[in-house]
Amino acid sequence: MSERAHFVVVANRLPVDRVVADDGTVDWNTSPGGLVTALEPVMRREGGAWVGWHGAPDEEVQPFTHDGYAIVPVPLSSSEFEEYYEGFSNATLWPLFHDTVAFPEFHREWWDAYLIVNRRFAEAAAEVAAEGATVWVQDYQLQLVPRLLRELRPDLKIGFFLHIPFPPVELFLQLPWRRQILEGLLGADLVGFQVAGAASNFLRLVRLRTEHKVERHHVQVGDHVCRAKSYPISIDTEGFRELAESPAAIAEAEALLSDLGHPKVVLLGVDRLDYTKGLRQRIRAVGELFAEGRLDPAEVVFMQVATPSRERVEEYRRLRDDIDLLVGRINSEFGGVGRPPIVYRHAGFPRQTMAAMYRIADVALVTPLRDGMNLVAKEYVACHPGLDGALVLSEFAGAARELKQAYLVNPYDINGMKDVVMRAVEDPPEERRKRMRALQKQVGTHTIDAWADNFLGDLKHYAR
Repeated sequence: MSERAHFVVVANRLPVDRVVADDGTVDWNTSPGGLVTALEPVMRREGGAWVGWHGAPDEEVQPFTHDGYAIVPVPLSSSEFEEYYEGFSNATLWPLFHDTVAFPEFHREWWDAYLIVNRRFAEAAAEVAAEGATVWVQDYQLQLVPRLLRELRPDLKIGFFLHIPFPPVELFLQLPWRRQILEGLLGADLVGFQVAGAASNFLRLVRLRTEHKVERHHVQVGDHVCRAKSYPISIDTEGFRELAESPAAIAEAEALLSDLGHPKVVLLGVDRLDYTKGLRQRIRAVGELFAEGRLDPAEVVFMQVATPSRERVEEYRRLRDDIDLLVGRINSEFGGVGRPPIVYRHAGFPRQTMAAMYRIADVALVTPLRDGMNLVAKEYVACHPGLDGALVLSEFAGAARELKQAYLVNPYDINGMKDVVMRAVEDPPEERRKRMRALQKQVGTHTIDAWADNFLGDLKHYAR
């Protein structure tokens, strides 16, 4: 790449997916997702570049231009993918940052790979960034990049955003490399978190475990200041609404309702197959409601989508098997000759199909054990037509801080969850409309564009 970029995004994955045509030619399509949607206009306007892994180990891909901005692939070997990504990122940091819902593993060789790969990403960003450029580093896989990048290019404005929770002090201190992670993040001018509590956890740890001076929301780190604040992420609200109102999505929703036998009530869960999402507890709660006769399987269907995730990791294979057995037992006990009471799909679906599902869902069940934000809650609110829907939302999702008119629930309390689900199903229409109206106002006001503009505006101001 001959010209350097004035705005650089550094993320574990690139914003494009490779497509191979029948004749063997290779093309790249824009990946679906709110982050790409929000940042693409900025990148095109600013002459941007996106640094990330292209998704295939043991392969090098040369930089190229896509939709007016530069794509800068960073290579990973098979062993680095296993140790940096599947190992340290997803078997150490992921469970630790999600309140040890699963037990984190600490292996020195995984840490070594994490350091090597983070340095490679930092070097790629340093190479592509113009003098004084803005660099925005994304998420838990790259927490060392801000400091490594500052050492290489002190002229840059460096931001970092953590998309997952940041744990309380007592949990974070389990990490053998806690100091290195903190110092890595402190290389940024601005560190963003989903909720204010996460920013407070981070600043408390810096105060306890480093010698840097902390005053309110900022830390003096050598000759620069690092600030930590919350920037709750959102969705492309208008884009989701337009998609849900499109003739194709409406037709797909009607066909889906027909396939389900036009039940009186549709409950919907949409998640990655991950132990943090509370799938065991949710399915057990709905199964008990069928068993107790509080939900009639002849009139109510629970549709649960569980997108495949990290299929090579033992913890995820065990979860998949548990969910298969649990759904099978409930369906065999309460299913009639028609459709089963739980329609379970262990698959991914295109965005239009998801919009169709959101349209027909009378109640969305978003009940993670721990989540940084959970955008499914916001997508449901944006896509559901009218005001007759209801959102059951975990207290432990970041979205609960904003969507206060949802039916909030403690997913660890099975009996409590059952009662809240029944309230969402049986509440008077005026109560449901009042709640849904407030949710739609919140989701319509705070969009993914506002999130990105807010963060980047603060970064520009703080890093002057």
